[in-house]
Amino acid sequence: MMKILVFLCLLPSVAQADSLIATRTLRAQTILAAADMALVEATIPGAVTSSAAAEGMELRVTVYAGRAIRDADIGPPAIVDRNQIVSLSYSGGALSILTEGRALARGGVGDVIRVMNLASRTTVSGRIGADGMVQVGPDF
Repeated sequence: MMKILVFLCLLPSVAQADSLIATRTLRAQTILAAADMALVEATIPGAVTSSAAAEGMELRVTVYAGRAIRDADIGPPAIVDRNQIVSLSYSGGALSILTEGRALARGGVGDVIRVMNLASRTTVSGRIGADGMVQVGPDF
């Protein structure tokens, strides 16, 4: 009998990882708080595995109660809203241009969004900085 127990203990077992799920239905643009999510012992592909990694992040899509919160579903909180007037900054070598544009999408720090230059009506893409300014050009 003892040999069987030792044999069973040595068999490889499937390790369970923790996955984060929503405790209630969470709408897009919700800033996640500890009460909005719970860790469960399940391996869900693509799911966030730590509540600390998700807390304070913003949902990009609606997540229903009991469903996994995936890495692709969250991002930094938006600091630029669609149709907001933002500063556009272009720097290339010795040339530096600062103008205004209208954001054509919503985004957080580090996101790349499209912006319409108000002076030329040209649409450009740029990266949102921590101050809300959008960097355009070859170095963004």
